[in-house]
Amino acid sequence: MRITKFGHACVRVQGEGGVIVLDPGVFTDPAALEGADAVLITHEHPDHVHPDHLRGSDAPIWTIAAVHRLLREQAPDVADRVSVVRPGDRLEVAGTAVEVVGEKHAVIHPDYDRFDNSGYVLESGGASVYHPGDALTPPGRAVDVLLAPVSAPWLKVSEAIDFVREVGAPRSLGIHDRVYSDIGLDMVATHMANLLPKGQAFERREPGQDL
Repeated sequence: MRITKFGHACVRVQGEGGVIVLDPGVFTDPAALEGADAVLITHEHPDHVHPDHLRGSDAPIWTIAAVHRLLREQAPDVADRVSVVRPGDRLEVAGTAVEVVGEKHAVIHPDYDRFDNSGYVLESGGASVYHPGDALTPPGRAVDVLLAPVSAPWLKVSEAIDFVREVGAPRSLGIHDRVYSDIGLDMVATHMANLLPKGQAFERREPGQDL
């Protein structure tokens, strides 16, 4: 399995059966979708889904009902390619086993309504990777790689560290990282290095770099 970091929350996963792109939002270079065999989207916020990017690819899309509704309104041409998933679903996407995890976005503020959000565990060639979207919902199983959100209006560094600890993946790749400056991201990496237990590593990558 080849994992390539793109802008913000977008990650490209090359499995044995094809290429899956997760959460290509407005902070993502549209080149992330070149050659994609499938797209997975966790929720409706624009930093995770951008209709114009999806129009640049003919890949089928799997996502939750809330995103499907959004695309029907904003990009009906794209919505025709959507398959709706629900928490607990297990499916095969581009030759990769996918499990749908969780159903709610993390709390931004109690006065806001909660958004729906589902993450995805992908498994191919004996390796597994988990993208939680904008949530701190554990996958309920062991994974080899966690795509760990590190900066957001709904997140503080102690929560990010505790989530990485709870999931317990041997490797975690920082995502959701456009909110902080490079200085802030260096601070997160330092705290992760200081506080993660032995056997867990946290890593940063620039857009276009592989894990």
